Amino acid sequence: MIGTYNARLAMPYTLTPLEKAYDLEIETLDELKGRPDVPDRWILNFGPQHPATHTTLRLVLELDGERIVRATPHIGYLHSGFEKLAEHQNYNQWVCTASRMDYVSPIMNDIAWHHAVEKLLDINLTPRCKVIRTILSELGRIQNHLLCVGAAALDLGAFTGFLYGFNEREHVYDIIDFVSGQRFHPDYTRVGGLKNDLPCEETFRKMVHNFIDERMPKSIGDIETLLNTNRIFVDRVEGIGTITKEEATGWSLTGPLARASGVTRDLRRDEPYLCYEDNWDDQGAKAVEFKVPMATTGDCLARYHVRLEEIKQSCNIISQLIDDIPGGPLNVTAGSGIKMPEKDAVYNTIEGTIQQFEMIMPNCGFESPVGESYSAIEGANGEMGFFIVSAGSDKPWRVAPRPCSFINFQVFAKMFEGHQLADLVAILGSLNIIAAELDR
Repeated sequence: MIGTYNARLAMPYTLTPLEKAYDLEIETLDELKGRPDVPDRWILNFGPQHPATHTTLRLVLELDGERIVRATPHIGYLHSGFEKLAEHQNYNQWVCTASRMDYVSPIMNDIAWHHAVEKLLDINLTPRCKVIRTILSELGRIQNHLLCVGAAALDLGAFTGFLYGFNEREHVYDIIDFVSGQRFHPDYTRVGGLKNDLPCEETFRKMVHNFIDERMPKSIGDIETLLNTNRIFVDRVEGIGTITKEEATGWSLTGPLARASGVTRDLRRDEPYLCYEDNWDDQGAKAVEFKVPMATTGDCLARYHVRLEEIKQSCNIISQLIDDIPGGPLNVTAGSGIKMPEKDAVYNTIEGTIQQFEMIMPNCGFESPVGESYSAIEGANGEMGFFIVSAGSDKPWRVAPRPCSFINFQVFAKMFEGHQLADLVAILGSLNIIAAELDR
């Protein structure tokens, strides 16, 4: 458990929002007319934009001086149609869409999507596939947390901290590029396995070892040296955007946001999958060992420390697997009816050619059972799940994601109220909202 931090003193007074909630006339100032009791309050439009990157986010702030009385979020400026696209793409094709929901660590989207599909189809992955997916999942978690920590520091003026994190993310991209052929959107998973095996297992092992053994300890050390005792940084984040354990549970928060408030839930431990569960190789293999970082103060500083500790734990998980990747098949057997044939069989046998065409031609491919299922993994920002309804074809009838940021965004407005306008960027940075998950 991460130590308890001394929260900032309570606000000198309590501000009361207007009687009506979340219904400001945002295009005019009519809301403020005829209210002599609050002459100093005014409306500020923050957006529509994401303050640090692309996609859109808009906040309508009611201010009393520089103090936020109420924050009203507005989303829906960039409808992507992710869920509707799933109805027109088969279970392998939609991975290209899923990876674009959380573009900060897209490999985790790939794994989460096909994890849900494989539950629907009752598929048990091969040990080799489970290990590779687990390693890549933790690399994605590191990738996501490095950006969050670095950008949170950047928003408060610590540009060097951003570089410490962003430089190392490039090496994760290099690893992803090596195994999948694409840096940003790997689209690497397939139903029952992966797109391709490791091009060279020894090279993969060396790249990962260099990252977790040499580069990450130095990077994390630099970040901690720069920020942990930095008076300016600590004063800007301590006691800011506090969420209690009860509030985190009541708002269904998950991931580092919830664990920073004392909620210890982690799907890797509580609902284990891949190499996080015992007997993952069907031969008695033990689950990987790791600690679930937790804090109790629930402020921006706690969320910062939780994410740093999770990076360390992810490196520990990877180190337990990287030197002992099982051999054997990568994908489920061809006889399962869901695996593409090997290219050698496609080029040299009529059976392989026929199977290839049957798998990729419209109105062909494998069929799924009629029914529905929900499955989730522990994403970088919390529970990342997919609800699938199948009508028995090669395409889902309906797909409903549970995106981490969309659920966590519920508490966004509450966290701002009573704080200074300058605190807004600190709170926003600590939540790590990926706006592409808001407009689907």
